[in-house]
Parts: sequence; C-alpha cells; structure tokens
Amino acid sequence: MKYVIIILFIAISITLGTGIYLTQAEVDLKLGGILIGSSLGTGIFVWIPLFLYYRSKGRNLKDYMLTPENIKKMRDKSID
Repeated sequence: MKYVIIILFIAISITLGTGIYLTQAEVDLKLGGILIGSSLGTGIFVWIPLFLYYRSKGRNLKDYMLTPENIKKMRDKSID
C-alpha cells in the first residue's frame, strides 16, 4: 500500500506539472486544462482517501476527540 501511494503521488505530481507547463507555455491550453483537472481530481478523490486510510489504520479515533475524559486529562497536565 505504501508503494502504491508513493507511485500515485509521483504520477499525480508529474501530470500536474505537465499540465501547468502546457498551460503557461501556451502550447496546448485544452490539454493542459484536462491534465490539471484530472490530476487534481485523482488527488482529491483517490490519493487523499488512500493516504488517510493508510495513516490512520490501527489508531483509536477516540484519542483525538474532545471527550470529557480527554478534556480532564488536558486540564490535569496543564502547567499553571
């Protein structure tokens, strides 16, 4: 999974860079816009969910929520 995320990130970055180059150099505005849009769409709807799933696997979500117990722990740890 780690290598899939890395390869997908590199592919998205290259596609985005190519699209920006084509748009800025005015070589092919239509293709540049398509490349930028597809790379951003792939990044948002494919890469980010895969990355978040990979990074949060095995973690307890309750540790990151503001529950009364966690607020009490924070108050007990505060340096006054």
